[in-house]
Amino acid sequence: MSFDVNKIRQDFPILNRKIDGKPLIYLDNAATSQKPQAVIDAIVAYYQTHNANIHRGIHTLSEEATQLYENTRKKTADFLGARKPEETIFTSGATAALNLVAFGWAVNYLEEGDIILTALSEHHSNLIPWQNVAERTGAKLAFFALTENGELTEEELKTKITEHVKLIVIAHISNVLGTIFPVKRICELAHAVGAKVVVDGAQAAPHMRVNVQSLGCDFYAFSAHKMLGPTGVGVLWGKMELLEPMEPTVFGGGMIDTVSPNCATWAEIPYRFEAGTPNIAGVVGLGAAIDYVQTIGMQNIEHHEQELTAHTLRQLTTIEGLRILGPKKAQARAGLVAFTVRGIHPHDISAVLNSAGIAVRSGHHCTMPLHKELEIPASTRASWYLYNTKEELDKLVEAINEAKKILR
Repeated sequence: MSFDVNKIRQDFPILNRKIDGKPLIYLDNAATSQKPQAVIDAIVAYYQTHNANIHRGIHTLSEEATQLYENTRKKTADFLGARKPEETIFTSGATAALNLVAFGWAVNYLEEGDIILTALSEHHSNLIPWQNVAERTGAKLAFFALTENGELTEEELKTKITEHVKLIVIAHISNVLGTIFPVKRICELAHAVGAKVVVDGAQAAPHMRVNVQSLGCDFYAFSAHKMLGPTGVGVLWGKMELLEPMEPTVFGGGMIDTVSPNCATWAEIPYRFEAGTPNIAGVVGLGAAIDYVQTIGMQNIEHHEQELTAHTLRQLTTIEGLRILGPKKAQARAGLVAFTVRGIHPHDISAVLNSAGIAVRSGHHCTMPLHKELEIPASTRASWYLYNTKEELDKLVEAINEAKKILR
């Protein structure tokens, strides 16, 4: 279908809000996205007409709820290019998905002296678990060196990916630098030395076409709430041959095959990793979100965001004293820009922007090591999505210039 941003905006009720009398300009999509009416309606319809627990009932409501839940699993598998639906596991978010890999698989795979290779730009959710895994197993953390523009060079990949590396954990897209990392190339080099690759796709899956088979990764995680879906739902995709020996990390109802007084055996994959009553309504909402973005077309979304990124970079480079973090070329990055303005604290910038109705984020964005490396305490981040417009981003630039006048 053709891409009509003004028509798309009509699907998002919250975009009609005003902040202190000013139209809402929502540019905090890297933190969470807004929800289209179709997703809201799907969640409401579930509670109004199908609400029941899944998998364990033979009555009509339970069967309907189970069907909705498992339909979303198939949609998610298709969305990611998975070989089979069973490779997709529902979690409470990307954080839980990454922790499942860390403590269900990596602690049993890694040994003393093995190297876990990552980057200082990683979100805390894709750094702290591996710190803990290293402590438990005796493995060592090592870090890629990024260029001044926050990119990974071929030379650095070949230098760091050696036979001592057993695991590489990397974001598909940095939530601060906006860098689109060369995941496919990383996987090629990793597999050549026998290493596995875990990808944090929280900032990528909502914004670009993702095919895990083409990328060649071993695990891929993302969250529903950054992709028009509800909070409290995430997805872990993994190769079946790696999921099979993986241990569950949460125990209880729904994940067992047999139980005796002193031991238990586990259910089939993926159910062994989904203990307890899941966020059924949230999974239904994820299914509706996938339907929505698929109808719009991921290629169309990607193209729209690239246009916004190129436009915004051109505008921001005209602001004296503004430092853009990450690549300076639009084609090397995704639809977000973190920046600093000389002599002004990022929190103050955000406050002034909020008074203009513009929602952005300031802080370290769960990347304290990166900010320390960049020798800055915090940054301001603007991030856009399929419903944002060039006019909104022009207003962002105007408001930053106004903030400079007010705060200096």
